[in-house]
Amino acid sequence: MRDHKSGTTWFLAQFKPNSHKIAYRNLVQQGFETFLPLHEETTRVRGKFTVRKRPLFPGYLFVAFDVKQGHWRAVNSTYGITRIVSLSNKPTPVPFGLVSQLMLRCDQGDELLSPKCLQPGDQVAITTGPFADVITTIETIEPDRRVWVLLDIMGRQTRAALKSDQLRAV
Repeated sequence: MRDHKSGTTWFLAQFKPNSHKIAYRNLVQQGFETFLPLHEETTRVRGKFTVRKRPLFPGYLFVAFDVKQGHWRAVNSTYGITRIVSLSNKPTPVPFGLVSQLMLRCDQGDELLSPKCLQPGDQVAITTGPFADVITTIETIEPDRRVWVLLDIMGRQTRAALKSDQLRAV
């Protein structure tokens, strides 16, 4: 985990559309401690699935500074940043511990660590839909993250496709 300078507090900064890399780079160059949690997103481009790193909170990144020294005005004027989230023209701090807990769930590159990866043959429980709480076995996992499971319905095994967020390991 990174060092956190004493006397600084975490705030939320809104960046301009598709400017997270620019905003992050410019804040770091100015000496601000920043945190931009990323996650992998699978999208279909020209008929093929591609995986890209996208901000976990679209449009926002975290920046730490000492509000008493007025550094927030420098953040607001940073190229790529729209504004710091504020109430009554005063920057609103992020609740204590939120950023440190998020950092614990990310690697050194600020990418969100995936929970235990599901594998073919694993026993899982379905969490939503008409088969909620049914325990089943994963047959295959496709590149688009669709998970094929085998359901025992009326004495026969039937294949069903589910999203990985509809399953939990047992």
